[in-house]
Amino acid sequence: MAYGYKIGSLPLTTVQRLPSYLRVVREMRRLGREVVSSARLGELLGLEAVQVRKDFGFIGITGMPKMGYQVEELVLAIEHCLNWNQVRDAVLVGVGHLGMALLGYEGFRAHGLDICAAFDIDPSLAGLVVNGTPVWHMDQLESELRRLDARMAILTVSPDAAQDVALRLARAGIEGIWNFTGCPLDLPPDVIVQDQDIAIGLAVLSAKLSSRT
Repeated sequence: MAYGYKIGSLPLTTVQRLPSYLRVVREMRRLGREVVSSARLGELLGLEAVQVRKDFGFIGITGMPKMGYQVEELVLAIEHCLNWNQVRDAVLVGVGHLGMALLGYEGFRAHGLDICAAFDIDPSLAGLVVNGTPVWHMDQLESELRRLDARMAILTVSPDAAQDVALRLARAGIEGIWNFTGCPLDLPPDVIVQDQDIAIGLAVLSAKLSSRT
């Protein structure tokens, strides 16, 4: 995405930093801390204090002079901004190694996400319950989506199946797809796609390592 890209009124870079802020202030709340300064948050996250204050300004939070920010207020404001103050149902499609790993991850609910059902083309997986999530055969995708309240799908199928499955999800009413397939999706403009490309992450890491030599 281009420099300066925004999601609503928030800069993309601010949105990308909010989960890190939330992780830190949730831990502070757990430890009983009531107030934190922008300088301390910046120190913990490798940011300038002015950047911290700017990010919080975008979500409507201002600190108290010479004191800082109320930790509880920060937690609530960031959760609300990210819509993580309520849990949304999602489905996962593709119960391979990656899909199984995501089903086994217990941290999604803390980020406002509950995988309520999973689907796969392998009939031997139908009927399984993985970490509390029932697995259905792909033949039941549309009928189960009509029954469920899910608006989001996590796509972990093989790249050659990604487009067809994504179209089925869109036609069945899914409004957002978290795409782990590495395959670009051609969908109606009202369907939001967030690509999670492992190759891009690896490329950035490799480039950073190479820059040290």
